[in-house]
Amino acid sequence: MNERLRALADHGVAVWADSIARDWLANGELERLRDRAGVVGVTSNPTIFETALAAGDAYDAQLADLAAEGHDAATIFERLALDDIRLAAEQLAPVYARTDGHDGYVSFEVPPSLARDTERTASEAARIAHAVDVPNLLVKIPATEEGLPAIRRSIADGVSVNVTLIFSIDRYRDVVEAYLGGLEDRLEAGGSVHEVASVASFFVSRVDTLLDPQLEAIAAEGGPRAELATQRLGTAAIDNAKLAYQAWQARFDGPRWEALAAAGARPQRCLWASTSTKNPAYRDVVYCEELVGADTVNTMPLPTIEAFGDHGEVRGHTVLEDVERAERLWSDLAELGIDEEQVGQQLEDEGVEKFAASERSVLDTVEAARRAALD
Repeated sequence: MNERLRALADHGVAVWADSIARDWLANGELERLRDRAGVVGVTSNPTIFETALAAGDAYDAQLADLAAEGHDAATIFERLALDDIRLAAEQLAPVYARTDGHDGYVSFEVPPSLARDTERTASEAARIAHAVDVPNLLVKIPATEEGLPAIRRSIADGVSVNVTLIFSIDRYRDVVEAYLGGLEDRLEAGGSVHEVASVASFFVSRVDTLLDPQLEAIAAEGGPRAELATQRLGTAAIDNAKLAYQAWQARFDGPRWEALAAAGARPQRCLWASTSTKNPAYRDVVYCEELVGADTVNTMPLPTIEAFGDHGEVRGHTVLEDVERAERLWSDLAELGIDEEQVGQQLEDEGVEKFAASERSVLDTVEAARRAALD
């Protein structure tokens, strides 16, 4: 196993691959990542599947068969995707068994177009979990206001959940409450909580992508705010995630959590998502190096895994460093006229729309292929 990636694991970071494709499932690439790079999970989204469908011919035969059977694009996409999810889950099953269900998960998303619909999100989460029918599936539900009740209901029903699109600390606290409440509901109904797992996916780089241009503009104006704006460049995303980790430590402690843990519950881990570096001026593995923490997950695109294996550095539990600076983040930004609540809502709205657009795009891709197969 790669020593740099092993060091991450030794410090409590589970490396998950933010990628899935039928060809690399079929040719053993995921198993290689599992055995040589220490990858212990997989996440997916519509954009990832669209990329996979557009590359090569791995899906062509099955797609043509499904088209000939008269299925529409949405059904065809789900059948193709869920077959990949099941195969990935099978290849990660040894990890799931070895870690007693701590790792070895594969994630699949409820249709992003339902992000503002509580009832349909909860219904789809239950349907997807039943359709895949493996213990190491996480159903992805967005952390919208409407998604929170669906998350709680899904946990109560025994569906393991990857809560996605978290940007603000206040919303993260709501997510933890939905998880803890769902566990309590399940126990009250007589269910077991040991088999229920969850991660809270905190999106990292998108915070800098939004805020850095604003900070650069303030710095360029000069004046008394320029120095603070310059100091804050490239720090918001990391500090925001560090605040989430502080909240995680606080919430998964004390009598309420101890009662759930005694019943066999697992803590909901922080998952750092969107960890590829978008700004070429920043180190390409900065969001991995600066957020090393016990009981965390870092889901990396394949190039980021490769980059970290080549030159990533683990210098300790960095998520606990510079906490005082992190605690000043939003007061500093408020001095610059940047509002925490507005930033969180904008990022959430953009995230929901991006994923919904990817869903529409992948369905358009499948529809075009379906029509071509029938010609």
